[in-house]
Parts: sequence; structure tokens; C-alpha cells
Amino acid sequence: LIGRVLTNLVGNAIRHTPQGGYVHLAARPLGDWVEVTVRDSGEGIQAADLPRIFDQFYRAEKSRSRATGGAGLGLAIAKSFVEAHGGQIHVASRPGQGTQFTFTLPRATTSPHGHPLRKRVEPPRKTFIRSS
Repeated sequence: LIGRVLTNLVGNAIRHTPQGGYVHLAARPLGDWVEVTVRDSGEGIQAADLPRIFDQFYRAEKSRSRATGGAGLGLAIAKSFVEAHGGQIHVASRPGQGTQFTFTLPRATTSPHGHPLRKRVEPPRKTFIRSS
């Protein structure tokens, strides 16, 4: 399901970013969570549209037809998948500058086969003693 979330967010970013722009995907651990960010330099989303962007069938651009602009389900589905995994998703955007979607998920404690995952152990730090 998280693959579908990424496919949706990256696909939207590509679709709304002009040639020469960028789409940036990053993930990082945050304690017991993983934070994933999809950021673009695209057209951005108007402030008036942001509160409804995750609503089913909502399309920010009224001039777009369903043939070219989708059915308005992708972000609603992405949100439901993230929440089904115990996470949250947020959006920040500036018209003409781009959009950033960030979602957080709890870090896995078992493998897909149900085996416990070992916590990552940091290697011991070497101590160097300078003699005078």
C-alpha cells in the first residue's frame, strides 16, 4: 500500500512540475518513525484548496477534466493508506514555487514474514588519545 502512496505522490509531482523543474524524494528515520517527503518545484496549490486536498473527488483545478486531471481520488486514497498503517500525511505548498507532501509511519518491528527485526546497533566509537 505504501508503494501506491509513493506512486501517487511522485506521479502528481511529475505531472505538475514543468520541464526543467525538480521532484525530490527523501526518507529518514525519526526515532520510532520514518518520515518520507516528496517535494517538487511545480505550480503549487492555492491556499484555498489546501484544506480539501485530501477529500474524495476534490480536484484543485476546476478547469481540468477527469480525462486529463484524474478523478480526485489519489490523495484521498494516499491518506487512507498512510492512516491505515498508523501514520499521518501533511501538505505544504506555495503557488508558483512548489508543493511538499510529508508522511510519517511507525518503524517496522517485524519483517513481512513476521520475524522480529533487530534494532540497528551503532558501531562503537573509536577514541583517539593524543599524546603531547
